[in-house]
Amino acid sequence: MFGLDRCALVGMVHLLPLPGSPGYSGGGLDPIVAAAVRDGEALLAGGCDAILVENMGDVPYLRGHVEPETVAAAAVATRAVVALGAPTGVQVLAGANREALGVAIAAGATFLRAEAFAYAHIADEGFLQASAGPLLRARQALAANGIEVWADVQKKHSSHAITDDLDLGELAHGTAFCGADALVITGLRTGAPTSLGDLKAAAGAGLPLVVGSGVTPEDAGALAKRAAALIVGSYLKVDGDWRQPVDPARVRALRAALPT
Repeated sequence: MFGLDRCALVGMVHLLPLPGSPGYSGGGLDPIVAAAVRDGEALLAGGCDAILVENMGDVPYLRGHVEPETVAAAAVATRAVVALGAPTGVQVLAGANREALGVAIAAGATFLRAEAFAYAHIADEGFLQASAGPLLRARQALAANGIEVWADVQKKHSSHAITDDLDLGELAHGTAFCGADALVITGLRTGAPTSLGDLKAAAGAGLPLVVGSGVTPEDAGALAKRAAALIVGSYLKVDGDWRQPVDPARVRALRAALPT
C-alpha cells in the first residue's frame, strides 16, 4: 500500500471541532491547524508510516454529508498535515465520502477512508446508504483515480441487522466487488478491539486488509500478521483518550510491538 514489505502503522490526527460544529469555540483555523500539525509530527517521530486526518471533533455528526465550511476547514488542516511529507489520508464523518474525496484532492492526500461504501446500515446518525457508485464515478470524473478508497466493511457505532443474512466474508466480497482498494475491519465502536476472526473471514476477498480500531501493543503483533496496515487513534493519545494530544511514548511503544 505504501511500498512496504511489512504492516504499515497509520496514526490518527483527530481534528479539533471545525467551524459549524457544536464544539467549535471560534478563533479561526490557526489553532486547529497547529494542533493537527503537532499531532502529525509526534506520530511520525514515533514511527508511524502514514497519517489519517479525521474530523472526530465534530461530534455529533451529520449523516452522509457535511456543510461547505467543514469541507473547507478539513482541506486546510489536511493540507498542512500532507506538508509533513508522509502518505496522508482523510475521513469525513459520518459517511461523507464524496466530501472526503474533495478534501483529498484539494489537500494532496493519497487515500480516503469511506464508511457506508457498500451495503446499507443503521448508524448512530441514522440510516446510511451505500455510496460506491457515485463516489467512484466522481473519482473518475475528477481524474483522481490515484486516491485509494479504504472502505469499512462494517461501520463502527452501527447496527448491521439489515445485512444479518450475510456473514462478514460475504460483505467483504461485496465491498471488493464494488471497487474498494482496501478493506477496513473494525470493532464495534471507537477503541474497541478488532477480531482476528473477522480479519480471517475478510481475507478471501483478495484485497489488502486494514485494522480500523482498538489496536494496542498487546494485540498489534498478531493483527499485523494478517493486515497490510493498522489505523491507530485512541491508544496513541494521552491516557488513551482520543480527545487528548498524541503521546509520543505511546507511539514508540506501539511501533516497537510491530514485527519488522
